[in-house]
Parts: sequence; C-alpha cells; structure tokens
Amino acid sequence: MKIRKVERNVRSSELIIHSLRVNDIDQPMGMDGDSIAFSWKLDGGERGAAQAAYRVLVSAVRQEPYRNQGDIWDSGYKEGHPLRVPYEGMPLGTQRRYWWKAIIKDRMGRIAESESVPFDTGLAREELKATWIWKPGEAQTNDFAYFRKTFRSERDVKLAKLFVSAHHVLQLFVNGQRVGGFGSPAPTNPLKTKYYLAYDVTKLLLDGDNCIAAIVHYIGGDGQNYVNGWPGFLLQGHIEHEDGTRATVMTDETWDCLNDIPHRIGTPYQQKRRITAIEAYDARLADSSWTTTEFKGSCTKAVPSRRIEERRWPMKWQAIPEGAAEETIVPAPMPVQEIGRQVFDAGKIVSGWPRLTVKGARGTKVRIRYSEDLDMQGYVKHNVCNETSEHYYDDYTMAGADTEIWEPSLSYKAFRYAEVTGYPEPLGEGGIRIVSAHTAVDRTGCFRSSSELLNSLYEACIQTQKNNVLGQLVDCPHREQAQYLADSDLQAELLLFQFDSVPIVEKVLADFADGQLADGTFPFVYPSNYEHPDFHIFIPEWDLHFPTLLHKLYRHTGDTRLLERFYEPARRMALHYAGLADAELGLIPQSRIRKPRHWHISDHPYPEIDHSGDYLTVQNLKLAHGLNLLAEMADLLADEADAERMKAYSHALTEAIMTHLYDADRKRFRDSYGSEQSHQGTNAVALHYGFVPPEDKPHALEAMAAQGLQTKTLLSLNLLHTLFRDGKEEEGYRLLCKTDFPSWGYMIRQGSRTIWEGFRDIESHCHAWNAYPAKMMVEYVVGIQLAEAGWRRVRIKPFVPAELDYAEGSVMTPRGNVRVGWEKTADAGALKLKVEIPVGTEAAVWIPAQNPGAIYISESGSPIWAKGAFSPVRQRPTSDSPVTEPDANAAAGIANAEAAPGAVVIHIRSGHYAFECRQA
Repeated sequence: MKIRKVERNVRSSELIIHSLRVNDIDQPMGMDGDSIAFSWKLDGGERGAAQAAYRVLVSAVRQEPYRNQGDIWDSGYKEGHPLRVPYEGMPLGTQRRYWWKAIIKDRMGRIAESESVPFDTGLAREELKATWIWKPGEAQTNDFAYFRKTFRSERDVKLAKLFVSAHHVLQLFVNGQRVGGFGSPAPTNPLKTKYYLAYDVTKLLLDGDNCIAAIVHYIGGDGQNYVNGWPGFLLQGHIEHEDGTRATVMTDETWDCLNDIPHRIGTPYQQKRRITAIEAYDARLADSSWTTTEFKGSCTKAVPSRRIEERRWPMKWQAIPEGAAEETIVPAPMPVQEIGRQVFDAGKIVSGWPRLTVKGARGTKVRIRYSEDLDMQGYVKHNVCNETSEHYYDDYTMAGADTEIWEPSLSYKAFRYAEVTGYPEPLGEGGIRIVSAHTAVDRTGCFRSSSELLNSLYEACIQTQKNNVLGQLVDCPHREQAQYLADSDLQAELLLFQFDSVPIVEKVLADFADGQLADGTFPFVYPSNYEHPDFHIFIPEWDLHFPTLLHKLYRHTGDTRLLERFYEPARRMALHYAGLADAELGLIPQSRIRKPRHWHISDHPYPEIDHSGDYLTVQNLKLAHGLNLLAEMADLLADEADAERMKAYSHALTEAIMTHLYDADRKRFRDSYGSEQSHQGTNAVALHYGFVPPEDKPHALEAMAAQGLQTKTLLSLNLLHTLFRDGKEEEGYRLLCKTDFPSWGYMIRQGSRTIWEGFRDIESHCHAWNAYPAKMMVEYVVGIQLAEAGWRRVRIKPFVPAELDYAEGSVMTPRGNVRVGWEKTADAGALKLKVEIPVGTEAAVWIPAQNPGAIYISESGSPIWAKGAFSPVRQRPTSDSPVTEPDANAAAGIANAEAAPGAVVIHIRSGHYAFECRQA
C-alpha cells in the first residue's frame, strides 16, 4: 500500500478541524461497519475561508501528528466540502477499535490536520454467543432480578469491552462501580430491533478476581409506551490482553441470581397507562458487597430466557445517548412540615427522581409521593397530571445505618412537588435532593433578549423539551411517556434548532418504521403494546406527520441516507391513504366511518374545528402536502417514476380539495365537506403548505391574522410559521408576547416554568409538543433561518419590534455555529447586527429598511451601502478630515448587496461580521 504523508514544511492553514463524528455520533462504541460516514466542522481562518479538498485516513492504531498512514483506508485528496464522507475502504472487522482523522486543504493550498479519534465497531449477529438469562420461576409483571458473575483476569489488559442488554432496563456494575447511564436500553419493539449498550471497562478490571453485576427490571404489563416481550439479561464481554491473547465472559447458566433482593416484586403501576412501577426498596435486604467479589450471600443459578432465545431478537447498538443526571436541585420546604409528613418544591417540573440522604431508623418505611400540583391543604395531590393515581410514589424501608442514601432511579418520574411521609424527624439540609435527569441530548443553541417574558418563555420551553426526551420523544414525562408521531414532529422544531438531537429524532422514524402495519398505517404511539384493547387506537392525521418529520430531518442534516432508509415506509403510508380516495369526489374520507378505533384530530387539545362532514379538510391538506414532500424526496433519490407518481396523486387530491373544500367566494377553506365553518387553524394549514390560490392569499392572510389565537397547540405551529414567513411578523410576535388567555405567556404569568399540553390549565403542565415558541424566537426574532438542506445556505432575517431593544441567539448546524445578535442604538432607527457564519456556509443577511435608498450601512467601520447601492469603501484618515475611497478589501467576505422590499440584503461568506445601519 502506498502511504501518503503530510510533510512538516507544508504551510499550515488557519482553519481548525473539530467535532469529528461518525454517523453524527461522537466516538461511537458499536457502529455497524456496513454504513459509515465521517464528518467534521471547521473554525477559524479569514472571512470566506473554505475547504477546497479533504482527505480521510482510517487506521488500526492511533496516528501521531504528521504520521498520516491510513493502513485501513486512505481516501486520498478529493475536492470539495461535503457534509459527510462515506467510508469506501476494505470491510471493517467487528468488535474492533479504529482511529480516524481528517486533513483538509483551504483554497490557498494550506493544510489543516485533525487529531486522531477512535470509533468502535459492534457485534455481528453470528458473534453473539451469550445466552439471554433470567431467574428461575414464572415471569411476573414488575419483576426484578439481581445477577452477578465473578471471573479472573491474570494478564495486562489492553482493551476490555462489555456488550450488554436487558428487557426492560438495567443498571450495571463492575467491581462495585456503576457503569453506564439510566433508562437503558432505550425502548424499542424487540421483535424488530433490540438495543444493546457497549462499554469500555478497561480501567475497571483488576488483576485477579473481578465481578460483574446487574439489576434488571422487567415491566411487562401491557403498558402504553413499551412492548412486553419477555424478561431477560444479556452480556458478552471481550478482553484483549497486551500479549495478544483474548478472553470472553458472557451470560449463561453459570451466572448467579440473588435469592434475597431489596426490590419488592409485583408492585402496582404508578399510572393508569401502566408505564412505570412503584419502586419499593427494603434496605434491610441489601448487601452492599453484592457487586463485588466479597459477596457471600445466597444465590441461585440463572436459567435461559427461552422465549427470547427462541425468537433470536435482532440486536443493534444503541446510537442515542443514555439517560444522565443533568442537575441536582435543593428543593424548598413548603409550609407543610409536619412530623412524619413534609412537602418540598423543586421550583419547576423536572423528569428524574428524588435522592434521600438520612439517618436510618431500622424498619421505618419512608414514602415519597410526586405530583405537579398541591391540593387545597398544601399536600401533594394523588394524581398524575389530570388522571387520578393513588400509586404515584416510591417506598424506602430503612436499614438503620448512620447515613443511608437512596434514589429510585430505575424509572423516570416527573413532578414539581415531593411529599415525604413516614420519616420521624425533619429532613435537614441535604436530606432530600431532586435529580433532574433525561436522555443526554446536549443543548447547543441559545436565545436572549431584552424581554424577560420572552427569556422566561424560552427557558420554560427548553426545560419542557429536556424533560420529554426519555429514551424516546415522549408527549409528557409522567402520565404517558409515549412517543406520538405528531408530538415528535412538533418537538423536532426545537430539538433540531437547539439540541444535539439528530440520533434521537432519527429513532422516532426507526421506531415507527418497525411498527408499521401491513396496510401502511401506524399505531397511534410506538413502541407500544398496541394489540391491547386500551391502546389499539389509530390517528390518521398523526400518520401524515411521518413524511413531514423525515423531510424536516433531511433538511437539517442534508443526509440523503435518511431518505434511502425511510422513504419507503413514508411512501407506503401515503399510498394507503391516497388509495382511499372517494371515486366521485376524489377526497379522502374519515377512517372512523369504517373503523371505530380510528380517531380523527385536526387540532388538539379542545378542538373547535368542525368534523361533521365525511371529508376533513386538514386531513386532506396534510396528505396532499405529504405527497408533495414525497415527490421532492423521490427526486433527491433519483427515482423519477415515483416522483411523477407522487405528483400525480397530489395533483388529483389538490384539485378535489379546491373543488369541494375551498370557498372561493369567501376565500376560505371549509373545515370539512358540507360544513359552513371555516376555522383559523384549517386556513393556517392551507396557507402554510401553499394551497391558497396566489390571488386570494393576501385576503386569506389578512383574515387569519385578524383572528388572533384561535388555534390549539397542534395548528398554532402552522399559524406562527405562516405569520412570520408571509409578512405578518408583527402579528406573530404579538402572539409570542401575549399574556392573557389563551397564550404561552399566560402560562409564564401563572408562574409556570414548563409549557402545558394546551392553553387551558387542566391537563399536563409539561408537554413538549407545545415548546416550539422557543424555536420561533431564534428563527424569526433573532432571524436564523435554514435556506438550503444541510445549512449550506442560511438566511439571517431578524424581526425588530418596537419594544424590544436587543435579541441574540445561535443554532449549531452540521457545518458549525451560526450566531446572530442585534441591538438598537441611541440613534432613532439605528441598529447594530453581529453575525457569525461557519466555514462552508453562505448567508443572505436581511437588514430591515423601509426605504433602502435612505439608509447607510457599514461593516466593521467601513461603509458598504449608501444611496441605495452597494459601495464598499474604506475610511482613510488624513490630518484634516477622513477621506473615503473605493476599496474592494473593505468588503472582504461580502459578495454583494441589493435592495429588497423592506430590507437591504447583504450576501456574505463565512466569518464574523459587525454591521451598523442608520438613516443616511
């Protein structure tokens, strides 16, 4: 093999390579070697700096700087700046650690080199030799098992990895130390996809005897947000020694199950949806040595979990992060501080659990009850949101030690208030803490303004979204913890803008693709035990969010592999509904006419749209829009035949909609066939998706804007997008700032620090599908807008309302951070605008100007716009007065500028810019 090297005497670029990822994951531990793509971001350099060529090297060992030997793969230099570089080398081995790096050339031929970072491949199915095990006896609902295994390691360990799974969740220990996160593995349908985790435990193994232990909790009660499956635990460990020898440790019938465990089996479910169980823990039965080699307690040998073994669940490495504790809150004591009953306030609703640190009183049972609300006496309500529950609590029986620490962390609870009963003394400082925990999606964006209302609303949206990422995108973190397609689509607005969330959003599509039924439709939530009568429900409008979510994720990432993977299930779903078109009218009828378990939801909650007709306008509009998106995605996949087929279906359906559901005289869409009602939400969907005839659009837009906020959570997103996008920014901004009922600001004024399910104060007070106002602030008030898939181009178009003095925000794109901040100055009508654009992105900056010919714009002190024209000049001071002269260098990074209605548009390349605008 010919080895290419970077010589030390080659000029170095000012660009810095960072954020190296494989399949959008930082240093993955179990990649499937068949589909790998590398990506990175660039910082630094002069304005307009660009990557002209790149080279990727993959090696079996870590590469030192300037020793660039791709013994596994060397791409060689290739021109361009793709977002992702597919691996095209020899087949990668399984259970291997590889090292990779990127080298780039800028347009001057100068070179930048990244560090060398690892990625690991996972297990091939045929390599999985471990046995799924469980404890002897019949499986029960809300069952717990404690497993352990000791083994010897007598050679120097080079690398030790554990591949681990369980049904449903586990907590793992190696030599007494906790390994991994919470809520793992994330929920899936195990018959289609079962996740395993991969851990590097090299530093935890000892020379000599070692112990691996695990707590496994099986739920199994036909609940709403998981698939029953069967109880089991699986572990396969691979140890590579420095001398080249290898050893394995794996689950089989030699593993031990503890006979006496502190967790009580068969406890009641905490919610009517049967999603989490009471953790009843008796510390008198706990032996702290059970996770170590010192344990001497009574055990029984494990047995194979035969039903799993027979089905051979297809295993896949879990690409999404595990759950993690983000914040530990010191709750405030509430007025109820009685002997044996104490109430505490976390200050906001959080997902997670409490942590007790107390002096033990042997045999005393302490109960911690949770709720969003207090009753009239100041006690914690016996409810889960708006549903009564006597069981939303966990129990701890104390052992009697001087200090006892306990936290019920095998499941997520969500609450603001915690009521501790049974403890005989006041809980002193440090006696109770609230652990805020969720799937570890990092927050990468920000927003700040001169409005405390907007700042508080933004933070409430962020907290709400974090609370609702629990191994899947859940609607609420307490009552259901269920993954809906519509909820996930609305959550993706904020997630993709402000969080490192691509893997968890992709998981939604993967989960529903696994759950797709033979006719192309989806269960109303998934994963779920949808066969159970309680959850055998279907929502046709929710199905139609699959293509919009897929398109949204593609637009953010620019990754056509997503289309290759998920286009087919989107297509199958759309063709199912298109095939139901009425032969005479051409419209899609309500499914509930034929299938009573089909719900129809045009807007939600507390909808006011008229469903009396057999053909619903919102459903038909959403299907036509989905077909248009599918046509676009088919074009991207170079499937011309299917693109034409989708266009034909869309065209026919659109004609039927315009013929039978559009009132041309009133320039409004009816809510349903035969209805005289024309709701704001129905027309918001039509305007947002472009179905209103162009000649009628001004009238329709004016009428919709004049109606204020009549939409509910679902269609308020369409309303806000349409107002801000189509020239009604003032009306859209007024809705964000509105504080009377109904509004998001009303929630903040009521003291809420999370966002409610709907605008009424009667149901869940932490519902992430209603958290998109935070995205609206960044997208439209700050003005950071996606203009081309993968953020190749960005539009900076701030809205500057009269009462706001400044606003700033950022979005971490696949190419790097886009930051924008604007601020009014003392001069009337003057504005400062700071913009940061990452390498590889171009931007059109819209500077507000009612009369572009009457303003003066400078950038970093140099004039670039005057007398209605692009005129870059540089100030050249003399002893008497400044003199201006034309100077192209004054506009470095600025391609040109032009007048537009209500703005001056400045086209820029990557870099940092400081614009000032004032009246000429």
